[in-house]
Amino acid sequence: MQKEKIIIANWKMQLSLQETIDLANKYKAKFAKFKKGEVAICPNFISLLPVKTVLKGSNIKLGAQDVFWEEKGAYTGEVSPNMLKEAGCEFVIVGHSERRKHLRENYEYINRKVKTIIDSGNITPIICIGESWDERKTDRRDFVLTEQLQLALAGVDFMGDQQIIIAYEPIWAIGSGAAIESSEAEYAHKIIKLTLSQMFGMKIISGHFRIVYGGSISSKNVKEFADLENIDGLLVGGASLNAEEFYKVANVIIK
Repeated sequence: MQKEKIIIANWKMQLSLQETIDLANKYKAKFAKFKKGEVAICPNFISLLPVKTVLKGSNIKLGAQDVFWEEKGAYTGEVSPNMLKEAGCEFVIVGHSERRKHLRENYEYINRKVKTIIDSGNITPIICIGESWDERKTDRRDFVLTEQLQLALAGVDFMGDQQIIIAYEPIWAIGSGAAIESSEAEYAHKIIKLTLSQMFGMKIISGHFRIVYGGSISSKNVKEFADLENIDGLLVGGASLNAEEFYKVANVIIK
């Protein structure tokens, strides 16, 4: 079954509130006639509500960069799935490699977040997995990807038409300016798909999962990834900070 492709912009902690609003306006204008696939942007927390206002009337969807695993309670500084839904979010990134690296976020936390997101309903988790340079160099990538998926999705039950996006982001490629070879990304996505099929079965995979690539994608290298069979879209960091550049990438990956 042909899945609708998606391209997701992760603006990280790169922009001020006003810069975020300005960029959202540029996106809205640039994508005004873009009717294919799905386009989503993930700004910082304080920008969610103003960006929601900017995007009103457009086809661009809103996402967040993180979430907590409880819906309510004494958790200073955290944001729940229902709060994100109230802010207009349809997507949320979970377990980005930068959080795993800088904040020591592990897959026990990630699994709890995923379960809470699914229990809340109507929001799609974008679950990030990927190997480090040492893991790649020692030929442990397959094992690492399989283990990360098993830990992130342990005990997950699907309800209704709940969707999940798996974002393969090789840690060593993020921010490097050079994406991995497209054939290598295709192989990693096959491993991910095989693992998911073993966990849930092909019917669930076909109806509920999309697998996207993330890691130094730009308009210069995106063509290499456009026609790969097992890639359902992209998670874009640096290139998404320029509306024109992101539009060029989107036009190639979403046909």
